[in-house]
Amino acid sequence: MKRLALLLSMTVSTFTCCMAQHWSLTWKKMNTVSPGLEQIGTIAPDQTGKGNIFRWSVGCETLDRDYADFSQYKDYVGKLGVGYARIQSGWAKCEKKKGVYDFGWLDGIVDGLAGEGVKPWMCLCYGNPLYQSGKGLGSSIFEDKATTEAWCKYVKATVKRYKGRVAMWEIWNEPNLGENGKKPETYANLLIATAETIRSIDPDAVIIGFGLSRIPLKYTESVLDILKKEGKLNLLNYISFHPYYENPDIADSSITALRELVGSYNPDIKLMQGECGCPSILEWGHALRYHEWTEYSQAKWDLRRMACDFTLDIPSSIFTIVDLQYPNMQQSFGLLRTNLLKQVVYERPSYHGVMNMASILGAKYHSAGALEYESGSARKIKVTGIADSAGKIRGALIWFGDKVPGRELAWSATCMKIKGTDIKNPVYIEPITGRVYKPELTKGCISGNGIYFQDLPVWDSPVIIMESSEVKLSERTPDSGEQEKGSVKDMMY
Repeated sequence: MKRLALLLSMTVSTFTCCMAQHWSLTWKKMNTVSPGLEQIGTIAPDQTGKGNIFRWSVGCETLDRDYADFSQYKDYVGKLGVGYARIQSGWAKCEKKKGVYDFGWLDGIVDGLAGEGVKPWMCLCYGNPLYQSGKGLGSSIFEDKATTEAWCKYVKATVKRYKGRVAMWEIWNEPNLGENGKKPETYANLLIATAETIRSIDPDAVIIGFGLSRIPLKYTESVLDILKKEGKLNLLNYISFHPYYENPDIADSSITALRELVGSYNPDIKLMQGECGCPSILEWGHALRYHEWTEYSQAKWDLRRMACDFTLDIPSSIFTIVDLQYPNMQQSFGLLRTNLLKQVVYERPSYHGVMNMASILGAKYHSAGALEYESGSARKIKVTGIADSAGKIRGALIWFGDKVPGRELAWSATCMKIKGTDIKNPVYIEPITGRVYKPELTKGCISGNGIYFQDLPVWDSPVIIMESSEVKLSERTPDSGEQEKGSVKDMMY
């Protein structure tokens, strides 16, 4: 019997180690469609200085509950080119015996991200069954003195251990879910106690509050009222929110309202988009469920979320790096597709799109806000200026933002004038594939107040018009994903 168990173990190990790498059909197809312009190259992703800009972040959440395996995807985080990654602390995983902390699993994640040139920021969240407190999303936030004291001891030990290695501390995840949303005072008390504990160890710590599910203004206002009454507004540096909407663009007005609300309490508190992404299949649970998403619409959605956040000049975190294996389902939000062994199968088009957007819209540029334009299109187009450090508008993000991103891979040609740019010799970038094209210009296309395009391809995902001198081209051609097509090793009988 022992010999049989050993043979079975060896078989499973061999299967796991020899898992075939698959090519991505969707990524291959993305590289066969074209906006109909003359291609002149592909961008060379620039990852220099990625860790010095807190604009782009990726989600590495749920490792506290083992819904993913960090060792399986660590290298992909560095390759993605973002500067930061969001992780969760996992009180229940760190303290399995009262007063005894085991941070070994968390060390591997914090140090692993640092080794990839990515700065982790940590969400301190969820309870511990040792103290009769739930450890999952939406669990009731504890209110009793004993559990709160145990929590603060855990927070103190965590901050002591990772001071200088963790960039920022976020307090709880989506505290307005379920019954918690009816008790803003419970979260306000937890927020104050946790923030003061963090500051007792690190007075200069950057602290993020709320981690809101969507953008509930009334709940936020109620918590801020309590903080103001207690004189504790100065404990926060950021307020984070998770704007899950089928059309990512419709969140803009609510984000603007949230910014105005927070500014009325303390203008020094900034906003950040702390978690948001899109499924790649139809799902029956979690955010954005009951919609027929595909890997094409996912890529468009993720890039539109990034474009909206860039426009609003707020830090942005894409959820998530890999598919997550929840107890009831395999969630499909990952930039990387994984199997039930938590291994990476292939890079989705969204992975390449996020990598290219993070590279193009790096520390060198900032948002110039919405630009005026004229167009013959019947659809509403969003146009955002890309400005350099001197304030010159060197590029523009352009996309249809009026509908939910679709699965179609087709562009609409429109004559267009973009006003107020400093672009003289433009190139056209399709960020999902990173391909660069020569746009068609009308005669006398450049004047002192704008640039004119003839039949500019626009679709429901951002494209980028950029001054050619600002774009470094690569000698490579887009990877079509021609890897092994799998074998019987993928089949478990």
